[in-house]
Amino acid sequence: MTTASNTGIFLRAALDGAPFMLVVAPFGLLFGVISTEAGLSLAEVIAFSVLVIAGAAQFTALQLMLEHAPTLLILAAGLVVNLRMAMYAAALAPHLGAAPLRWRLLMGYFNFDQSFALGLQAYEAQPAWSMPQKIAYFLGVALPLGGLWVLVTWLGAVTGAIIPDNYALDFAMPITFLALVAPGLKSPAHMAAAATSIALALALAWLPAGLGLILAAMAAMAVGAEVERRGAGP
Repeated sequence: MTTASNTGIFLRAALDGAPFMLVVAPFGLLFGVISTEAGLSLAEVIAFSVLVIAGAAQFTALQLMLEHAPTLLILAAGLVVNLRMAMYAAALAPHLGAAPLRWRLLMGYFNFDQSFALGLQAYEAQPAWSMPQKIAYFLGVALPLGGLWVLVTWLGAVTGAIIPDNYALDFAMPITFLALVAPGLKSPAHMAAAATSIALALALAWLPAGLGLILAAMAAMAVGAEVERRGAGP
């Protein structure tokens, strides 16, 4: 991890991930603002971001906390929202599974949407990379974004009271996911899964505690898998 080649890959990865800072920053600011308004202390807000480091799950848990949901339901909802991380890990295993344990633990902690999406694209485009080069790329994406997430969460928590409401920071979450998902819509299976998730998420929006999104995601995966199976032929 100390050669110039690996350093160059790390810097290239940081540059690849830099555009996502434009949406991670306001997303983290928003979480910090809402968390303090919900009554969490500064230490609790920072601990939340450091320990969970998953924006969607953090917002889901926070919303349920505001609704005084049972602790088990809050934990279960956060787990369900983050189940995609298990799929991310499975997809990365062929590329990173042989890494030393200490690096796998670190990358597992930083395995979030941006590091997964950019990492997988890079590994498929550079199949000759060595393991240290793959690790350098993954961490080059993950470390700056992970550090920024904690920093802006803290900033939102300490300055939330002075941020005007008309800044509409809540735009960050959908833009982040659109930026990640849109380039991957390359096959009929992907398009079918996306269309199914959109339609069902809107149709089931009335269900409580984000249940509609969970059902929409499950249906989308099933539809995408079926379209993929039919396209593959007998």
